[in-house]
Parts: sequence; C-alpha cells; structure tokens
Amino acid sequence: LEMPFSDDVSVLFSPVYMPGRTLLNRFVVLPMEGADADPSGNPSNLTLRRYKRFAEGGSGTIWFEATAVAAEARSNPHQLWIQPDTKKSFQRLVKETRLAAHRKFGHDHNLLLILQLTHSGRFARPAGRPAPIVAQPNPFLDSEMGLSAARHLILDAELDALQDRFAAAAGLAAEVGFDGVDIKACHGYLISELLAARARPDSRYGGGFENRIRFLTETSQKIRRKYPGLVVTSRLSVFDAIPRPYGFGVDAEDGERPDLREPIELIGRLVRLGYPLIGISLGIPAHRSHFGRPYDKPLIGQDRPAEHPLEGVARWLRLTAEIQKAFPSLPVVGAGYSWLRRFFPPIAAAAVERGKASLIGLGREALAYPEWTNDLAAEGLLDPRRVCLSCSKCSQMLRTGTPVGCALRDASIYQAEYRRARKLAKVVRRNDKRTAKTAKRHKKRKS
Repeated sequence: LEMPFSDDVSVLFSPVYMPGRTLLNRFVVLPMEGADADPSGNPSNLTLRRYKRFAEGGSGTIWFEATAVAAEARSNPHQLWIQPDTKKSFQRLVKETRLAAHRKFGHDHNLLLILQLTHSGRFARPAGRPAPIVAQPNPFLDSEMGLSAARHLILDAELDALQDRFAAAAGLAAEVGFDGVDIKACHGYLISELLAARARPDSRYGGGFENRIRFLTETSQKIRRKYPGLVVTSRLSVFDAIPRPYGFGVDAEDGERPDLREPIELIGRLVRLGYPLIGISLGIPAHRSHFGRPYDKPLIGQDRPAEHPLEGVARWLRLTAEIQKAFPSLPVVGAGYSWLRRFFPPIAAAAVERGKASLIGLGREALAYPEWTNDLAAEGLLDPRRVCLSCSKCSQMLRTGTPVGCALRDASIYQAEYRRARKLAKVVRRNDKRTAKTAKRHKKRKS
C-alpha cells in the first residue's frame, strides 16, 4: 500500500487561504452526531460541553454535526434541529464555542464554524421509529431496512419546497453566528441518494446527471443569493460502494471500484457556484461502514470486513488525492485518519506536503482526544493512551440513539451510555431474528 510519511509535521500548523478567509491551521473537527439534543432540537449541556472541548483543542475549523432542517428530517429524536424556536440555544452554542477558544488562545484565534444541514431521507427516525423518506428504490438498502421496492418516493414538488427549508435553515445559521453551512450530501442521506438516483423515474431530480445534481446545485444557489456573506459548502460522498444504478461515484461494472468522473464534474460545478472548500467522504455507514470508517471492532451483530483497515485508510488517501489533484487551488478536507492512532500526523503531513490534501479532518479522534492539536504542537507527537482505538463504540451509540461520545477516553460520562446502547442493540438483534424466523415460517406454509 502507498502510505506517505513525513518526519516533519510543522506543515499541519501552516495557515490555509480561501476566498475572504484564512484558516488557522490544517485541522478540522469533522461532524459527529451527539444524539443529545432535547425533543425540540435544542443543544443540551452535553452538546455545549462537546463543542467547548473541541474549541479548546486547537483545531482551526469546527464542522458542526448534522442538524435537521425539518422535524421529519431528523435521524433520531435527539438530533439537533435548527428552527425559529431553537434559534436562541444555537446562538448560545456558537457564542460559548468561540468564547472557549478565545479564553484558551486569545481573541485573535478566529475559528471557522460550519453547520452541517441535513435531511436524513431513508434513515429518518424522528420519533425513534423508522419513518423513511426515499428518493429512489434501492434493492441493497431496501432489503436491509425491510422496505418494499414499491414504496412511495418523495415527490418533485416536495423536493422543490425542501430547497426552501434548507435556505431558511441557512439563514438561521447565519443569524446565530455560524460562518458557513454544509449542505450534507454524503452517507446515503437524502441529497446523497439523489446524486445516485438513476433509478428515479420521470423526475426533474433523477435519471441523468443534470437532474441528479439539481437539488444540491439549486439549493446552493438559493442560499448564496440570499446570504452572500455565508460560506456554502458540502461534505460530499464521492464513492458510495453500491453498484449502479444505485450508487454515486462507482464504476459501471464493479460497485466496489471508484469512478470519480461524476464527482469531479460535480465539484467543478460547485466551485463555479462559489464553494470555497469541500469536504470529502466515502461510503454509506448503514450499509458497509468500513468504507467510510476503517475500524478494528465491528458493530454488534456485524461481520468483520475482509479487507484490513489499513487498506481502507489507503483508499481514503488515494481518492482524496485524486480530488485534490483535479482542483489544486481548492482546499479539500480529507479524512479516514482516526484508525492510524498516534501515527496519523506524519502521514497527514506528507499528504499536505505532496499536494494530496489541504485540510485534515478527524471525527472519532475528536471525540476521544479533542486536545490532539495542542499536544501535537507542544510535544510533536500524540499520547498513545488518549487516541481513538477504532472500537466502534461511538458508532454503536449513534446507531441505537443514545448520547454519543468516547466510552473509553471519556468514560465518566459515556461508559454508562455505551452499556445502554449495547443492551438496546442486543434487544434489536433478538427481535430481528424472531421476525426473520416468523417470515420464514409464513413463507414455508404459503409454499
């Protein structure tokens, strides 16, 4: 495997320039859902604690977690939701995050704060039960979720109206003090599914490439017209790892082989629309999570993937490098580094030095070790007793809807939540087995 390495990590602390803004360093805290908002979508004390810790950790950019634009768009009953009724609590979240950084580093430590706006689509569970809103039939995901292939698809008129919901949410984000918004287009959620919607019949939002990118490009244009001072970007899945016609960024013959021609064409359009940076992601976690998050231990009930996690890291590095090569002046946020533990900085530094990435994003690592940037700056290396161990406990907590954090490195708060998540996962697994056995008996009687 090709794995770049540099003994000098100082490049990670160099500034990054984008139109109208200079980023403090190369580090980005990536969006990781906390599932700890109140029923109305207000950030809780746990939410505030998490982002204050990120702010004190030293990274120059904090990419806030997926925040719903509508009630039916929530992935769980405790997902953040920005709306007029929650505006004051989001304003407090932004203020407290910036104050935490200023107290630690001084008032010239100007963070870039981006809020990720989302519609969960087929993974929506606003009341804790599946309430999927589907953009196209997908036999791979439909079968795993127990959905009928004939299920009602979201209508074009509904998608037209949803563009305005995203624009309204972006306006609220600007009012409460965020520097920018991310129109989330990754991991199989609604906009991501639209990018792959070749199988969506007779629709302005499906079939050909121009239709499939329509929602993302038109929504971006609306937000930029209404709020010209707001950074508009996306975290974009450039490789879904699901065969055509259901996956985006995949080879026509082999769904496990990337084809970046369409993602590169789309990013070019987004840059022309004014995107000053782009976040890259891979895979659909609910389907085959190792493509996006190389790990050592799988979720409860899942098999360990055949490939070594380092192969997944190498894939991340390679695909990010292809995107960065296609857009050398665009700050591209790479990810997939958490599995490398204390060895990620020299590999990330080499990627930046060789023009294979501009910014280095970490999600699970931020939950486990929010002070990684400070420690690296002070010591030149990371503490192996504090790094993420890719144990999937945080992913398990999110999957079951319990508050998300690091059960190992932040155990006083999150170890009990993980135990609860583990019990819930075992109950769900038992119920799934009973349902499968019942269906098998019915099928046998019918035949």
